[in-house]
Amino acid sequence: MNIKVTGLHLEITSSLREYIASKLERISRHVDEVIDVSVTLSVDKLIQKAEANVHLSGKDIHVEATESDMYAAIDLLMDKLDRQVLKFKEKQSTHRGAQPEATL
Repeated sequence: MNIKVTGLHLEITSSLREYIASKLERISRHVDEVIDVSVTLSVDKLIQKAEANVHLSGKDIHVEATESDMYAAIDLLMDKLDRQVLKFKEKQSTHRGAQPEATL
């Protein structure tokens, strides 16, 4: 999994980078097909914004979160991303495993 972290009007510190990588481990536990993750952190006055683009095999997921604290924004972002990845995985397993019922 390739992780790219960029900052707009913000310097990305090593602690922020490590925090994001540790939170993304939760996503990689659910799905093995994570190809690329791009995280953008930005600051606009007092609003901290975190965005993520996740490229899975077969789907791209985009998630945004805003909070007053950057770490809280990252936590909210990862919660949203986790729900989206689980939803994708659930759809994929139900569609692949579904067999049309035979009528007798």
